[in-house]
Amino acid sequence: MKKELQLIPVGTVCIDLLHWLVEALGQSLPHRAVIGEEVAIPVDGFDNRREQYTGESILAALKAIPNDGTWRLVGLVDEDCYTSGLNFIFGQAVMGGREAFVALPRLRQSFYGYPEDEKLFHERTLKEIMHEFGHTWGLSHCSDLRCVMHFSNSLADTDAKGAEYCSLCRARIG
Repeated sequence: MKKELQLIPVGTVCIDLLHWLVEALGQSLPHRAVIGEEVAIPVDGFDNRREQYTGESILAALKAIPNDGTWRLVGLVDEDCYTSGLNFIFGQAVMGGREAFVALPRLRQSFYGYPEDEKLFHERTLKEIMHEFGHTWGLSHCSDLRCVMHFSNSLADTDAKGAEYCSLCRARIG
């Protein structure tokens, strides 16, 4: 039996994106991806001064989902997020744990004043899910510039890397 990865909308997330991701993840991973129930955005996690949500609050909302045997949860939140020491994050995960999330706004061209590119947005989202999912497996950042586990300090880094694990990272996850 395949292990299940649930994509959890944290607040409202485009259903077309979720369906596309289920299909794309099914081609990239040996695990079944399904869409889980939406959870509310944690209002207490909003930092008024920064106008961003804390990554820790998003992870806490995912951790509060009862464990029904689901192997991994990857939340998708359409809000800008940050964590201590960083101006923003594309996502965050519990290293070796069950929960991870990806923040969508900075993966869109329109965030930077450019026309939307849905295909590029989908590819970026897939890469960031694969990256955060890797952290739940215990993978740290990889020095291979093409590996999906390479750290993205900017959107250019995300665009430059591939959507797959390098052979060394793949070997670590079996």
